[in-house]
Amino acid sequence: MDWMHILQNNEQTGFQKKRKEKEMDRLKILVVDDESRMRKLVKDFLVKNNFEVIEAADGAEALDVFFEQKDIALVILDVMMPKLDGWQVCREIREYSKVPIIMLTARGDERDELQGFDMGVDEYISKPFSPKILVARVEALLRRSNALVEEEVIEMGGLMINKSAHLVECDGKRINLSFKEFELLSYFVKNAGIALSRERILNNVWNYDYFGDARTIDTHVKKLRNKLGDKGEYIKTIWGMGYKFEVESDS
Repeated sequence: MDWMHILQNNEQTGFQKKRKEKEMDRLKILVVDDESRMRKLVKDFLVKNNFEVIEAADGAEALDVFFEQKDIALVILDVMMPKLDGWQVCREIREYSKVPIIMLTARGDERDELQGFDMGVDEYISKPFSPKILVARVEALLRRSNALVEEEVIEMGGLMINKSAHLVECDGKRINLSFKEFELLSYFVKNAGIALSRERILNNVWNYDYFGDARTIDTHVKKLRNKLGDKGEYIKTIWGMGYKFEVESDS
């Protein structure tokens, strides 16, 4: 028998199997933008970083693709698009999924940013932007979302946080939080009793340098407090610094 030929075939088969497994492990990202040049720019950088990219040219196509694929790990979504705009697409996706969403916009209007956070957008990037920064934010979001599976259930002051199930209960009643609100609450609880600066919160929850813009933290804290009801009082404001999560007494 030609053992060398068999060995070479086995090596080739093993290599092909490993390459196939590696390709199967690639996370799938949906890029939605009506500008083909923008889609190509984002796709090229993501593919270089071993992501699989699926494109959609308008909001209607984006929804069709999202619900057909069922295994989209993250969505990069432009605001201004024909048929359905980014807001409508985001609202529809959030009815069924907590998949991380990065919103792209040509505007820098604070009202747009707040509207995005209200709808459950996890990151908000204004055009023009650095593709490398976009990739870094994609990787950060995916790392944080994947890390949730490694954590356990935390109970404190009437709050129950099940990180693997992405579930929060307040006095036994389920509370619906966006991905970033869930991340923020988990970080607060993990660091209960510790004064946290806005910069520290940004670096740990958003996992990148947000250039000192603290508005996004304050917006999320306000929404989180409202959703927690009287338990929102656990999140104390430290004027001139940031926040501290503190439970006065066990309940």
